Amino acid sequence: MKKLVAYVTSSLPDKNFTIDLILNLKEVGVDTVELGVPFSDPVADGPVIERANQISLVNGFKVDDIFEISKQVANKIDTLWMGYFNPFYCKGMGYFLQKAKALSVSGFIIPDLPHEEGVIYKDLFNEYNLNLIDFVAPTDSKKRIEFITKNSTKFIYLVAYAGITGTAQKEDLKPIIENIRNATDTPIYVGFGVDEKTAKEKIKGVDGVIVGSAFVKELNREDLTNTQKIDNISNLARIIKEEINS
Repeated sequence: MKKLVAYVTSSLPDKNFTIDLILNLKEVGVDTVELGVPFSDPVADGPVIERANQISLVNGFKVDDIFEISKQVANKIDTLWMGYFNPFYCKGMGYFLQKAKALSVSGFIIPDLPHEEGVIYKDLFNEYNLNLIDFVAPTDSKKRIEFITKNSTKFIYLVAYAGITGTAQKEDLKPIIENIRNATDTPIYVGFGVDEKTAKEKIKGVDGVIVGSAFVKELNREDLTNTQKIDNISNLARIIKEEINS
């Protein structure tokens, strides 16, 4: 069974909504939720997720929100914290690892943390038995892939193209997938540009997909009620899960 990871911007519009949304996503087959920590400069994300970050921050998002949300959902669905390095650095990685372990969160996705710097924290992550997800890009050489994936855990985040999330760029991923398979047995999940239209193509040769902008577009809509947003996102997730397993 191919896996579906869903990115959700925390506390948009509020904590209770995020909890309800995540629990609904579990019911329609989402395997892992990527709980997004809003940040003022999300450099890897396109305008859709950037706008969601800004709205959540304006609405008063606090880091404690992810703890409260995780307390309600992480024991029911596999949960990762996705955020940029600055908030984790400011409070201390050890602080967040302690919180994550206590709340049954399984790991972190930090897109702006270079692998060479992330390695510094690997022993600390291992101490807490938590995962720091490694990224591989289509531009990475065989040698660099071997370096990145040497101690990878949980899954490899394969970036589908050079750029930001939410765009419709295409790239032949077969060579990079083959290079990753030759370097590690860790599952490969592909992200960037995955939606209900592209999922069937993106899943080829990999073990899962990561979907963000397609869901967050619905979060950003001002013409929908909260119930409609949850229904729309859940329906999209159901369709994508069927597409990647058909």
